[in-house]
Amino acid sequence: MFKANNIMTKKVISVSPETEITAAAELMFKHHFNGLPVVDETGNLVGIICQDDLIMQQKKVPLPSFFTILDGFIPLVSYKKIEKEVEKMVATTVEQAMTTNPITVEPETSLEDIASLMIKHNVHTLPVLQQGKLVGIIGKEDILRTLTSVEERD
Repeated sequence: MFKANNIMTKKVISVSPETEITAAAELMFKHHFNGLPVVDETGNLVGIICQDDLIMQQKKVPLPSFFTILDGFIPLVSYKKIEKEVEKMVATTVEQAMTTNPITVEPETSLEDIASLMIKHNVHTLPVLQQGKLVGIIGKEDILRTLTSVEERD
C-alpha cells in the first residue's frame, strides 16, 4: 500500500509570503506545479498558493446581491467574503493571495486517504508535514504516477 512518503516530492520548492505573485506564477509554470507551499523565515508552513489563487486575479469584481425588505437592503453574501475575494484579485504578494491553514498530510497517510482529501476539498496539492515541519509535497501527478507503476508491476 502506498503512503505519502512513497509518492511525495521530497525536494520541495517553496515561496515566502513576501514573494511577488508573478514570481510564484513563473515557478508554477516552469515546474508544472499546481501549488507551492508558503513558508516563513523559520521554515514553518504558513499557507499554500495554488493556480486557483492566481487565476482569481483575472476574475470580474464580485458585485454583492441584495434582498430588499421593508425598504431595507439585506446582503445575500457576506461583506467579509467579498473583501477577501477582492484582496486576492489585487494581490501583488503571495501572502495576499495564498490560502492560509492548508490541508496537510503526514508521511504515513495512505494513498486512499490522500485521494479522498483531494476530492473532498477540491485541492490538487497537499503539503506533507512531519512534527510540524514541511518534508514533502504531493500533487495530483504524484498520485497519477502510482497508477502507471502499478500497471508496470502487473
